[in-house]
Amino acid sequence: MKKASILRFPIFAISVGLSLSVATTAVMAKEKADKNKATAKSSATPDKPSSKITLKDPVATVNGEKISKAELEDAFNKEVQAAGVPLDSLSSDQKLAAYHQILDSLITDRLVEKQAAGIDVSQAEVDAELAKIKSQFKSEQEFSDYLKKFKQTPASVQKEIKSALQWKKWIDAKIAGKDTVDEKEARKFYDENTKEFENPEMVRASHILILVPEGASPEVVKQKEAAAQKALARAQKGEDFTALAKELSEEPGAKDSGGDLKFFAKNQMVPEFANAAFSQKVGDIGGPVRTQFGYHIIKVTEKKPAGTVSYDEAKKQLIGFLQNQKRKASVQAIIQDLRTKANVTVNLPEQKPVAPMSMPMQNAPAPVANP
Repeated sequence: MKKASILRFPIFAISVGLSLSVATTAVMAKEKADKNKATAKSSATPDKPSSKITLKDPVATVNGEKISKAELEDAFNKEVQAAGVPLDSLSSDQKLAAYHQILDSLITDRLVEKQAAGIDVSQAEVDAELAKIKSQFKSEQEFSDYLKKFKQTPASVQKEIKSALQWKKWIDAKIAGKDTVDEKEARKFYDENTKEFENPEMVRASHILILVPEGASPEVVKQKEAAAQKALARAQKGEDFTALAKELSEEPGAKDSGGDLKFFAKNQMVPEFANAAFSQKVGDIGGPVRTQFGYHIIKVTEKKPAGTVSYDEAKKQLIGFLQNQKRKASVQAIIQDLRTKANVTVNLPEQKPVAPMSMPMQNAPAPVANP
């Protein structure tokens, strides 16, 4: 089971492999080339909040234990902050969908924490995990600044780590032996799903995005294009592209990714972007390319030809994938059993179906045989 979070923001989930996916409002799905213009328009630019969401307090009870409105709002704000999504860009429906997702995770937290509370976790284990987390920062000061940003303390970090480790030990004990996969099973899956191991031509690229708001005036568009041209000139003169992306790109998350999009197939990006990236040679820097999102400066860093991954090449990752599937199914069954037996009351307003926000720079999950 993925724990609701460690400190409610993603980086602290890395070391123990327990994290909550970023709130629904922060999910960025790609648009297929054949989607109509109206769909692309509405999903690319979500409506601004039209009305305030009134939350009851408590927002839920779990076996008589209250989950307060303040706790849910705090968790929501940290998820949105971690995702880098402007709060005022979210519609009320998107915000409510996120509340439901996060509250669901908080409820699961309460149920599992009760089960795992008695499991022993030593200070040495906590310290080891804390050391892994700190290793992701350049210095103690950077780590301290990050804690302050999310209103956390060293003590609260250690408390969250201990809780996460208790989770992990409890879950591991529950699913022990249920995730075994032998080579015969892996081979059978491969033979029955050969198409899943066929990879199209793939490109790895980085980009700098200069956003153009929907309905921008000609003057604004001209200014944005000029900014993109300046970025292109700097890149073509030899400035480090990653550093430029961190400085100039208006893509959410660019300061962390440096504009790197990893590998993607042609149909995973909007057509204008894909056509430009796939036509460039490795090392080329091109643009500005105009898409519905703005102007892109694109640098192609690697290419992979189309082909089929052999069983021997795929075996290790395939076995891991099948183990993960079994583990996930076992954990879901355990959590569902807890939820079925629990007395849970949810006091949130009913949510409506809501489309996730869309951006062209996010990659779909890679095929199991193509990390």
